[in-house]
Amino acid sequence: MSNFGLITPKKVAQNHSHHEHSHQDLKGRNLLLSIGLNIIITVAQIIGGLISGSLSLLSDALHNFSDVLSLIVSYIADKFSKKAASFDKTFGYKRAEIIAAFVNAATLLIVAVYLIYEAVLRFMNPQEIESGLVIWLAILGIAANGFSVLLLKKDSKENMNMRSAYLHLLTDMSASVAVLIGGLLMKYFGWFWVDSVLTVLIAIYLLFMGYDLLKSSFKILMLFTPDDIRLEELREAISEAPEIKNVHHMHIWQLNENETHLEAHIDFHEDITLSRFDTILDQVEKRLYKDFGINHVNIQPEYKKDDAKDVIVQD
Repeated sequence: MSNFGLITPKKVAQNHSHHEHSHQDLKGRNLLLSIGLNIIITVAQIIGGLISGSLSLLSDALHNFSDVLSLIVSYIADKFSKKAASFDKTFGYKRAEIIAAFVNAATLLIVAVYLIYEAVLRFMNPQEIESGLVIWLAILGIAANGFSVLLLKKDSKENMNMRSAYLHLLTDMSASVAVLIGGLLMKYFGWFWVDSVLTVLIAIYLLFMGYDLLKSSFKILMLFTPDDIRLEELREAISEAPEIKNVHHMHIWQLNENETHLEAHIDFHEDITLSRFDTILDQVEKRLYKDFGINHVNIQPEYKKDDAKDVIVQD
């Protein structure tokens, strides 16, 4: 059995450029700074929530604490993802950031469910709250989380791990805005029930954001075919070469957000030479990269081989 693979020159250049290394270092520093800011916010909000009696402030503190943990996970995953491949880890740690995104999304959902539970209990038994303290700590949360959001915004567009950290911080900032509004309503109108309502709204927002990220990271971990790739269309594109008789036994998966892999068996009409196969393979690889974004191709050539010819073969 002969296997042929492709790593695009563009990908290799990205991995080894000085710009990429300095960008990775900056990403790590931004994460560390965000971790420090969130620790400060968490401690301040826990103390303030206990003193003021505000559940929304305590829920925001709990959310911030989960963010500290998630940011630490993201930072560790970021460091591991840079480690080189080896004989016992041929892919390196390229999936570390996907695992981190999955863990972070799961914590968002768990925190959201707990906040709803606490909010319902508080709504049934509302308490007077020291609104002045709530207002000032909410302003602190908005400022610190807003700064952290700006630090991670650029990387969040290119990396699922950073997007999970970014979403945590963005929801924190939104929660702090809600707490600030609630503090003002409690101070000037005495609407203490608003505290519980805001907590539920924050939790519902967390559920929506967390579920989407959990689903995306789960699909990659489970080796599902990427949503934007249609297997039949891809098969037809490969089969356009006149020498190719059949494409079967296909597998498509993402190693991480930057690498999409394809492996397949290709039947040929004739018993072609190896050099001819290399020429055809080169054309196939270029087509797959251009039209489908697949940058790692592994093809098994066949001629009159007696095996299953289905597109998907149950191994």
